[in-house]
Amino acid sequence: MQLPLEGVKVLDLSHALAGPFCSTMLADYGAEVIKIEPPGLGDIARAWGAPMPGGDTDYFASLHRNKKGMVLDLKKPQGKETFLRMVERCDIVLENYRPGALVRLGLDYETARKRNPGIIYCSISGFGQDGPYRDRPALDLILQAESGMISVTGEADGHGARAGVSIADLTAGMNAAFGIMLALRAKEKSGIGQAIDVSMMEGQLALLCTMIGNYCASGEIPRPMGTAYKALLPYQTFQTKTRDLALAVGSEKLWKIFCPVIGCPELADDPRYRTNSERTRNRDTLIPTLQQAFLTRSYEEWEVLLTKSGIPVGAINNLAQVVDHPQVKARGSMVEIDHPRAGKMRVVGVPVRLSATPGSVRTPSPALGEHTAEVLRDLLRLGDAEIEALRAAGALG
Repeated sequence: MQLPLEGVKVLDLSHALAGPFCSTMLADYGAEVIKIEPPGLGDIARAWGAPMPGGDTDYFASLHRNKKGMVLDLKKPQGKETFLRMVERCDIVLENYRPGALVRLGLDYETARKRNPGIIYCSISGFGQDGPYRDRPALDLILQAESGMISVTGEADGHGARAGVSIADLTAGMNAAFGIMLALRAKEKSGIGQAIDVSMMEGQLALLCTMIGNYCASGEIPRPMGTAYKALLPYQTFQTKTRDLALAVGSEKLWKIFCPVIGCPELADDPRYRTNSERTRNRDTLIPTLQQAFLTRSYEEWEVLLTKSGIPVGAINNLAQVVDHPQVKARGSMVEIDHPRAGKMRVVGVPVRLSATPGSVRTPSPALGEHTAEVLRDLLRLGDAEIEALRAAGALG
């Protein structure tokens, strides 16, 4: 069977992380993604991460599988016209330029839809396409700060901390992919495309929705709590004799099962801890009691006891342990690909599994401009002489 997005053509003008993460999601499920980079150094992310044999970096190679790479100078008249001709034959434009930049180049949504009324034009930015912060430069760290994400992340009584991954970028990429799916569905009914405005800021607000709701209801400003969670208790990490343990007791039923398992049956009926709301009010006395109990055994012993009783428990794994994790191995969550310059490399596989039309990692990241001529021949039906004329004009770098 065909992949779900087979036949969908994407012109990917995005760079760094948010946009490329979105286009990777589309490419994994069959979309033909044409990654368009400027001449010279290409996408700024080609310089990020550790260098690999052949000159690529691990960051870029991990993010750009299943795509075709093309160099096109959008500042040259010939490059601009070539892009607009490609728009006529494609379904989606994806970009994360500063708001207004493509308007100045004459490559914005209004221009694109004149050439193709069915075009879906997805723009990712830090703060959105309007508002007083519209023109501010914005990378992930800035959005984690401005959105409030840093203010609720980190150790209690300490400074806020950045999330360990670029969560504002990645969330924006996922929201963009979701928005594109919605627009494709709407286009099936109407035949008309539309513009999509994805804001990294609003993506973080969506992740913070329950905490913002709590603030609006109570007036209490949330603070960092380390690994703990205000809405549930116990729901955090604890030290054991060997390694830290992550514990999630998410219901009153589990609480009554949990207390005897850890050797503290009296806690289940203690009026201070009988319900989740009572436990959260008496956090200061309950957590030290639980911590002392967990120090009596090793993590390995607790894992057996808690798992057997149906209590959610997990180890604090580093990434070396995750890559070698038995569940990751059993599910084939890491896949090996042959990179033409770096050799064999392992990358994270597709995260959403469809039973009939599964996505897959099929091709490695492209070299800068690797498929330029191929794209022009296949998409625009240009001959060698026309391609050389574009090259001579500097449109292809």
